[in-house]
Amino acid sequence: MKSASNEEAASREWSGGRFAAGIGRGFAGALIFALPMFMTMEMWELGFSMDRLRLFLLLVLNIPLLVLLSDRVGFEKTTSWIDAARDAAVAYAIGILASFIVLFSVAVLSFDQPVSEIIGKVALQSVPASIGALLGRSQLNGDADDGDSDEDDPVPTSAYDYTGELFLMALGALFLGLNVAPTEEMILLSYKMTPAHVMAVILISLVLMHCFVYAVSFKGGHEIGDDVPAWHAVIRFTFPGYVIALLVSAYALWTFQRFEDSAFTQMLSTTIVLALPCSIGAASARLIL
Repeated sequence: MKSASNEEAASREWSGGRFAAGIGRGFAGALIFALPMFMTMEMWELGFSMDRLRLFLLLVLNIPLLVLLSDRVGFEKTTSWIDAARDAAVAYAIGILASFIVLFSVAVLSFDQPVSEIIGKVALQSVPASIGALLGRSQLNGDADDGDSDEDDPVPTSAYDYTGELFLMALGALFLGLNVAPTEEMILLSYKMTPAHVMAVILISLVLMHCFVYAVSFKGGHEIGDDVPAWHAVIRFTFPGYVIALLVSAYALWTFQRFEDSAFTQMLSTTIVLALPCSIGAASARLIL
């Protein structure tokens, strides 16, 4: 009985150490994955000028996204949704702190600015930073070299179900799309493109999305067996993945007010342009996570 108690105590101590290491990786992940947005002028301006209702909606939607992501790649093993929510809260806190430190260090923030401007800029940047904090747990995991068994690693390696695959696609699309959605280049490209260019971008997005994971057989991808028709992966994953990329693109552009005073055709063209990086992000989600 005493031996079991000692083992349990040791397990808690070990888990605490791994959690602390995960916090360190979380800060590194927040900096690495969100740094492009930290250095983007449009993000600084949006933090000050964007509609506060849209910003609030983005912050609220980020919470369940982080909880679901934490359940898959949290700072330590999660056995309940409470554990996942705890890790999500920690990641959000890391994102907020990292955003404040970086923006203040590069003189985007100063103490003579209005409080609402400081809060807006930090809140907006904390979304990609918090996602990066959780992704850093899987990307920067160094536990493979310390002799621990695979079952001790909180980063899951098992296959996801279909719903989980779609969720990861949405996350990958959002993660990569957020880096370019606020930029003026998305609007400029859509103005320069003809209908032929738009159709070419759609075709390229679909081909890249399919080949990037399935044909090239990257780690974490879906290998198509000899007895499975080639169209199966296209219907089951590529097409739904591209639809997800389009929806994520449209939401990101709406959130960042890129649809203001635009005709429907222009909005559609801009969405398709942004869907190119979003589709690559969706296809590479398993590689990132």
